[in-house]
Amino acid sequence: RRLPFVVCRLAAWLALGALAGTGAACDSLPGSGPSTSAITEASRWAGEGQNRFALVDVDPNIVTVMERWGAASLQGSFGRQRAVSTQAIGVGDSVQVVIWEAAAGGLFSSPGNDRIGPGSRSASIPEQAVGPDGAITVPYAGRVRVAGRTPQQVEGEIVRALTGKAIEPQALVTVTKNVANTVTVVGEVTGGGRVPLTTRGDHLLDVIAAAGGTRAAAHETFITLLRDGRSVRIPMQAILTDPAENVFVRPGDVISVAREQQTFTAAGATGASGVVPFDAIGITLDQALARAGGLNDNRADPAGVFVVRYEQPQDYDQLGLHRPETGTTPQRIPVIYRVNMRDPNGFFLAKRFPVRNKDIVFVADASSMSMRKVMTILLPFIGAGASAVVVGAALQ
Repeated sequence: RRLPFVVCRLAAWLALGALAGTGAACDSLPGSGPSTSAITEASRWAGEGQNRFALVDVDPNIVTVMERWGAASLQGSFGRQRAVSTQAIGVGDSVQVVIWEAAAGGLFSSPGNDRIGPGSRSASIPEQAVGPDGAITVPYAGRVRVAGRTPQQVEGEIVRALTGKAIEPQALVTVTKNVANTVTVVGEVTGGGRVPLTTRGDHLLDVIAAAGGTRAAAHETFITLLRDGRSVRIPMQAILTDPAENVFVRPGDVISVAREQQTFTAAGATGASGVVPFDAIGITLDQALARAGGLNDNRADPAGVFVVRYEQPQDYDQLGLHRPETGTTPQRIPVIYRVNMRDPNGFFLAKRFPVRNKDIVFVADASSMSMRKVMTILLPFIGAGASAVVVGAALQ
């Protein structure tokens, strides 16, 4: 008769022992990441060897400042410039000169043999490259400076130098190989290299098209324009969307075309965790959550939606917040933004909050998940105790 009692006591002790062990090792419960309270606590204090980060609760003022940051702009950086109407000859260009005289028998023409054949009245000077001194050689005119001048200006200089030596000379100067008036296109284009510019003016996309076009899709393509020691990088989609960004290029510009897939990492209590791609022109937090499958109904804490990234110090300072104490001047500031999606206003904030390349969008587990996991561990023991009670009752 004492058998049911002993079995029941044994099952109860097993259940109590499991409960005590689980409570003592609550931190060892399986989970998808830190809880909302753990992130809040870590932002206030960091242990040895841990990074100090800023925890920022997103509000309308925060997203308003972010919207003022704006995206990089070619027109905003280099200004609204017109096309280059004239092209000056530069060192390294190849130039050909043709000289005419008004009558035969001059310096550059052959004598007439008869009345019908007046003889040649022109002479072509072989193609020559503009030397380091910026000049070319013209017979009977010597070294003529051409660098920095247009072909029309050089023609006038040659005529002045030959006046009194040739018979009413006229000159025609042609740039046969244009080196100075070119831009360099490199990267993900079909045919990179130097692209000569036309006198009508060339836009950025004109030059890229002349180089064979891009290899990657537009939403994965970034274009960097380097001019006078300054570079600006924007997505190609921005140029296609805003024609003002399709600026005129200048001689000596360097254009780099790169392919870079934009992604963010979805983690925690989302519908689907993983690396999620998005268009180069960018997305907002509500779109990022939708691409990650939304919040998991059974696990997610709507008040614990976080975006993890590094911010530039000059951008972070505009938020009007204190920097986390790191002991040194950081090149980038670690920031965790928190959006409370339990508040209906959080939806409007999420529609304005930008998600950037390599961000982490993390959704914390609800606090009730810890209890559910504990109960899952205890259920086998509770079930054993209940079975013992049933067996004991049957034996009586």
